[in-house]
Amino acid sequence: MDFDYSPKTKELQARLLKFMDDYIYPAEGAYHAEIEANTAAGKRWTPLKTIENLKPKAQAAGLWNLFLPEDSAAASGYAGAGLTNQEYAPLAEIMGRVMWSSEVFNCSAPDTGNMETIARYGSEENKARWLKPLLEGTIRSAFAMTEPQVASSDATNIETRIERQGDEYVINGRKWWTSGAGDPRCAVFITMGKTDPEAARHSQQSMVLVPANTPGIKIVRPLNVFGYDDAPHGHMEVLFENVRVPVSNILLGEGRGFEIAQGRLGPGRIHHCMRLIGLAERALELMCKRASLRVAFGKPIAAQTVTQERIAEARCKIDMARLLTLKAAWMMDVAGNKFAKNEIAMIKVVAPKMACDVIDWAIQVHGGAGMCDDFPLAYAYTNARTLRFADGPDEVHRNAIAKSELGKYNPKPKAA
Repeated sequence: MDFDYSPKTKELQARLLKFMDDYIYPAEGAYHAEIEANTAAGKRWTPLKTIENLKPKAQAAGLWNLFLPEDSAAASGYAGAGLTNQEYAPLAEIMGRVMWSSEVFNCSAPDTGNMETIARYGSEENKARWLKPLLEGTIRSAFAMTEPQVASSDATNIETRIERQGDEYVINGRKWWTSGAGDPRCAVFITMGKTDPEAARHSQQSMVLVPANTPGIKIVRPLNVFGYDDAPHGHMEVLFENVRVPVSNILLGEGRGFEIAQGRLGPGRIHHCMRLIGLAERALELMCKRASLRVAFGKPIAAQTVTQERIAEARCKIDMARLLTLKAAWMMDVAGNKFAKNEIAMIKVVAPKMACDVIDWAIQVHGGAGMCDDFPLAYAYTNARTLRFADGPDEVHRNAIAKSELGKYNPKPKAA
């Protein structure tokens, strides 16, 4: 078995690492300073110039839309980087070292998942209207699925109604954790709701494209994540009241929403895992540097046995998670997302837990400094912990893995 990266991946890794050294790491201070200045000026939800100024440089460097896999690019009619999921994985890992950097390369959620969804399931008209500007980075988008009144980990619980009236769908419902909806550049929502509550359980849901300026959409509030509101991106509570869109805005067809969700969330889940590995790597790097420089009880923290044990455990956990992620990506490339569903579920459980552990150990080594914004660790932990919910909670994925495993030993009886 060959564990080496392809020549194409190695070449892109080198270019991306150089870009991070030349532009991303030096801009981290400016990024935080701009957020503070915007907050003081009452402009917290203004797009950040720090990021916007780097996007043309990323495009010029050929580091744009790296996420778009070959099959989605072929389905969309627009060119991506021509990478497989396996080739993209180590690049996403590099971007993950700085949580906001993926936007610089037009590779950030929820836009990546939304672009793949429109590419795979949208009409030619909708691709031209929404996919093209998303790929060009001139607009942003949001994904409205989770709801406050029901356990949305079970997508069949969704209560939002999408009712057909003539040539239009009328949407009524309340969503929350709608990431990206706070950005003033958000131009379109992919919204999930029920078109037929009487249909079979997994055929009740549909997804429609809803322009963000449609009358009846109200941004209720931004939601904080451990005190962070993630402006200007935001995770918003959104109310849809008698929102009307053309019937042509449906994705794939009525009753296909659950099917689309499974197809959309597979790539989205693995992208999060790829970036988490990079985030954990940076936490381990900061941990080692801090431990080597600080002295406690007469010797460097790095010489304390407990620190060495945690560093060793972190190295093991990161490498195991990376290999499982690469295996899942390879299986997606070879046979499709459905074939890799167990591996995707496993890495979705493993990667956030791994990252939480590693970041937590890094915070311990940093002492009080690890709890404040002098280092990126507190926000990194928030991000990693959140991803134990995003794209399905751990429990749902563990249940799916267990059912698959049990099925090996309790096969269904053959029909007579």
